[in-house]
Amino acid sequence: MQNIESLAESLSGYLPANQIHLVRRAYFYAEQAHDGQLRRSGEPYVTHPLAVAFILAEMRMDHQSLMAALLHDVIEDTGIGKPALAEQFTPIVADLVDGVSKLTQIEFMSRAEAQAENFQKMALAMARDIRVILVKLADRLHNMRTLGVLRPEKRRRIARETLDIYAPIANRLGMNSVRLEFEELGFAALYPMRSRRIQAAVRAARGNRKELVDKIGESIRERLADEGHQARVIGREKHLYGIYQKMRQKRKSFSEIMDVFAVRIMVSSVDSCYQVLGVIHSMYKPVAGQFKDYIAIPKSNGYQSLHTIVIGMHGANIEVQIRTHEMEEMANNGIAAHWLYKSNDGESVQGSHLRARQWVQGLLDMQERAGNSLEFIEHVKVDLFPDEVYVFTPQGEILTLQSGATAVDFAYAVHTDLGHHCSACRINRQFAPLSEPLQSGQSVEIISSASAKPSPAWLNFVVTGKARSHIRHYLKHQRQTESVDLGRELLDKALHSLDSSLDRLKKRQVNRFLKHTGHDSLDEVLEEIGLGNRVAFLTARGLLEDSIETENPSQARQPPLVIAGTEGMMVNFAKCCHPIPGDHISGHISAGRGLVVHRDTCNNIAEVRENRQKCIDLLWADEVEGEFPVEIRVVLENKRGIFANIANQIHAMEANIEHIASAEEDPSFSSVKLVLSVMGRVHLARVMRRIRGITGVNKVLRPR
Repeated sequence: MQNIESLAESLSGYLPANQIHLVRRAYFYAEQAHDGQLRRSGEPYVTHPLAVAFILAEMRMDHQSLMAALLHDVIEDTGIGKPALAEQFTPIVADLVDGVSKLTQIEFMSRAEAQAENFQKMALAMARDIRVILVKLADRLHNMRTLGVLRPEKRRRIARETLDIYAPIANRLGMNSVRLEFEELGFAALYPMRSRRIQAAVRAARGNRKELVDKIGESIRERLADEGHQARVIGREKHLYGIYQKMRQKRKSFSEIMDVFAVRIMVSSVDSCYQVLGVIHSMYKPVAGQFKDYIAIPKSNGYQSLHTIVIGMHGANIEVQIRTHEMEEMANNGIAAHWLYKSNDGESVQGSHLRARQWVQGLLDMQERAGNSLEFIEHVKVDLFPDEVYVFTPQGEILTLQSGATAVDFAYAVHTDLGHHCSACRINRQFAPLSEPLQSGQSVEIISSASAKPSPAWLNFVVTGKARSHIRHYLKHQRQTESVDLGRELLDKALHSLDSSLDRLKKRQVNRFLKHTGHDSLDEVLEEIGLGNRVAFLTARGLLEDSIETENPSQARQPPLVIAGTEGMMVNFAKCCHPIPGDHISGHISAGRGLVVHRDTCNNIAEVRENRQKCIDLLWADEVEGEFPVEIRVVLENKRGIFANIANQIHAMEANIEHIASAEEDPSFSSVKLVLSVMGRVHLARVMRRIRGITGVNKVLRPR
């Protein structure tokens, strides 16, 4: 039975009497604070924090963590605040309790937002003290063990959150035992029927399997003993959620998954691991490409082991894991081993703690760049995927990235500035696309350029949370800067039409307008104009309303806005008419998109052309940079090789084909729609003239 006396007795094995006394004090304080409160099961509420403390005691956690476990619901569920806890115990214990407590005083728009905000709060507390997450994991573990008394919908919600967030966190911290229990309990709560069926199938298959695994284990033991190795050999049971995940992801049947038998071998030293590997490969034929050395290259959570798959008796595949006893303990306890083996200042124990801190620091880095808590938790979920690849820098250093990572992910993992200025890459000394997924063992070299900058297209293929958050942050900042610049130019031209300018505005005019509109600064107003959420002409009139004469705004003409092609994301070229340098152009402000540029002949601009508040006269700059997409239509004879000839001529004129669509008009002729990249009307005219000169081309035209 769990009570404070049995907890104190279990603590006496590793804590001094004065610290056990403090843990007792925390228990009695929690018991009094929760007096009268019951759990859904009908038990006194204090049984929950006591059970959490027992879980942490099994990890041999320090007395402050145990005190925080006993008090972890006091701030959230009673009238006692953090200052009272700090005064009664210590500020450290109060900080731990506060880090685990949910934000209950704030109203959230949705449950997802509440979950995200609470996780964000916990991440900040974790950065100050990593023990916060261990208390939280123990709290969640006991809640999962007692899910049965809750309503089905709440049971499923908690199980889903555990599988999505807390099981991956336990895995990221190397706490395999906690992760497995989270997954088994979560699977049973979320998919009870699937869990029962797989469990029944495992039980039915266990008899024959156990006999075969025992035979395999015995033959390995005998052979290792003959070779002079003292080893512990055990058969590994596959857990239900792991079977379910493999069946889903690999689209395999239950019998195919269960065809693989698993054995784990524990030895005394790293040298013995490699010697035992040689013995196993001499006993059974190894499967090519199925050997992994996580001792030389540990996983990001500190996991170390040798993995190999061999073909055993009766042709059965045997998955063999070889590790030291210390590696086994580290695999099961991860960061908790920092306290479990506190007296052992071993490299693996300290390394696990350091890796956990680096991960939490990475969370904070993502948090600073996330627009809101929902975006932050999205980055965190992405970053918790367990599959990894190991790649090399040109200097031979190893970098661990999650499976599917690209050169852009690699660049951001090395340094944020390298990611921002990444322009190309070499994989194994060969040029490769930035979007190509990396494979373990590859060498990656990033080619950077001072003029290069992140592209929105990168978000379609990056997989790491760090890369995604940095790209989004950069684009958001760039979008904001470009919106302000565009808004300033539009407002200044509107003011010119009213015989004023931004430079001539008086401070009182700006302050009065800001007070009237509720904005904090003129930049906010300019950003709204640039985004298309505010009309420049009406804003100009509002700023000058005490000094301008009454006039019809539709009659006020503004000087044309000059377009150079380098304005960025807030100037967009309409896809309906594909304007290019040399065309007569007009534009309109579209909410959220900024300025949209059309050809004057485009039907989509006609309806807003007479509205001077919406339509803007535009003019191409004398020097325009870049290439612009333009659509042409080619009517040609259905002759072999004619289209290859057209493509060659387009390439010879230094234009690119971006899109092709064709339709057969009759058995003799086809109509081909091409979207080309050109530098302007003169360049386009030369390309069209070259295409017209091809034998078999009947007509080349540009749609109006």
